[in-house]
Amino acid sequence: MTKNVVVIGTQWGDEGKGKIVDWLTNHADAVVRFQGGHNAGHTLVIGQGTSQKEYKLNLVPSGIIRSKIKCFIGNGVVLDINHLKNEVFNLEKDGINVKNRLSVSYGCPLILNHHILLDQARESIRDKSKKIGTTGKGIGPAYEDKVARRSLKVYDLLEPDKLSDKLEDILDFHNFVLKNYLKTTPVDFKNQLDEIYSQAEFIKPLVCDVSDELYKLNSLGKKILFEGAQGALLDVDHGTYPFVTSSNCVSGQASAGSGVGPQILHYILGITKAYTTRVGGGPFPSELDIDDINSPGSHMSIKGKEFGTVTQRKRRCGWFDAAALKRSAMINGLSGLCITKLDVLDGIESIKICVGYTLNGIDQNLLPLGSEQVDDCKPILIDMPGWQESTFGVKEWKKLPINAQNYLLKLQDLCGVPIHIVSTGPERDETILLQHPFD
Repeated sequence: MTKNVVVIGTQWGDEGKGKIVDWLTNHADAVVRFQGGHNAGHTLVIGQGTSQKEYKLNLVPSGIIRSKIKCFIGNGVVLDINHLKNEVFNLEKDGINVKNRLSVSYGCPLILNHHILLDQARESIRDKSKKIGTTGKGIGPAYEDKVARRSLKVYDLLEPDKLSDKLEDILDFHNFVLKNYLKTTPVDFKNQLDEIYSQAEFIKPLVCDVSDELYKLNSLGKKILFEGAQGALLDVDHGTYPFVTSSNCVSGQASAGSGVGPQILHYILGITKAYTTRVGGGPFPSELDIDDINSPGSHMSIKGKEFGTVTQRKRRCGWFDAAALKRSAMINGLSGLCITKLDVLDGIESIKICVGYTLNGIDQNLLPLGSEQVDDCKPILIDMPGWQESTFGVKEWKKLPINAQNYLLKLQDLCGVPIHIVSTGPERDETILLQHPFD
C-alpha cells in the first residue's frame, strides 16, 4: 500500500515544518498545502558554506525546492494571488522552475483588498489585552466570507462576464462596514475589478482539479505529502480560542482541504520543538521571560533565533509542554514525532518540562479547551539534567549526549507518541532518522 504522509505542527506553529517537508520530499512525488494562507512561514536552508541559500515560503509548498516534485495548493487554502505571483517570481529568479510544477485548486477562496483592510482595521481598534496577533493579511476575513457564502473563488475568475456583479454585491456589504463602522477608506470597485482581471491571467494556467489529480497519483502508487501550516493549538476548533488562526490546522483537514478521503492518509507526523514558542497573544502556561538575559527563555530566544518568519515579531518562549502535546496527539492521531531545535537547549544546566497544570486547585495532565481556562493554568514542572556538549548537526542517536537522549525519551514517554525523527540543524542532512514515515 502506498503510504501518504501528513505533516502537522503540534504546538502554536513555527515548529520547523518546512525543513522536514523538504527533507521528506526526497521520498515523495507530490506535496500539497491544504489550509491557511500566506500567513504561514516556512524557512528552508539549502546547501553549505558560501553556497548556502535560504528560502522563505508562504503559499508555495515546501517541496518546490526539489526539481521533480509536483506541488498543489488545495481548496482549503485562502489565496492572495498577488502574493503568490510575487513568490513564484522570486523563486524563478533563483532558478527554480515553478509554473510547470505548481497547480492551484479551482475551489480556493480569494483574498481581496477589502479582506486586508478589514483585518488590519479590526486589530487596530482592539484593546491591547484582546489583540489576537493577526498578521493583517486578510486571512480571517477571507475565511469569514467563505463560511458566509459570499467568496469569490478561483473558478469565478474563469467566468469574467459574471465577475462584476458578484464583486459589486460583495463590496456593497464590506464597504459599508469599512466606512461606517471601522471609519476607514472603502475599496474602489473599478480598481479592484481591474486587479482581479489581471490576477485571472496569471492564475489560469495553474488551475486544475486538485482532488482528481491527487486520486490519480495515489492510484498510480505515487507518494503524496500533505503539508500543514500553523500549529494544532492554533486550530479554530481545537485551539486556545479566540487566540487562534482562522482555519483547521489538524491532520483531518488534509482530507477536506485537498479533496481526498481520509482512507489515503496513512501516517501523521507531528513536528514538535524541543521547547515551546508562541507568537502573538493568547495563554501560554509554560512561558518564560525572554527579556531577562539570565532566563532560559532569553537563551531560547537568542540561540533559537525566535522571530516569526512572516511577522518578524519576537516569539514567546517556554519549557516543553507535554500536557499540551498530549492534547495535540489526541486531536491529530499522531503516528510519530519529529523533535526539532534540540540544539537550542545545549548549555542549559537544568531543563524543566511542564507535565500538567493546577487549575482551580485540581491537578490535570491535559491542556484544557478554550483560552480562559488555559490562562488560569499553573504549570506543574519536573526537572531534567541538561547537557553542555553540542548537539548541533548530530546525525546519529548514539552520538547525542546521554542527558539529551534521556530528555527525548522522557518527552516520548510523557506524550505517548514515539519519536521517529530528531532535527539537529536547519540543513537537510542535520537529521537523526529513527523510523522513516514513508517506510
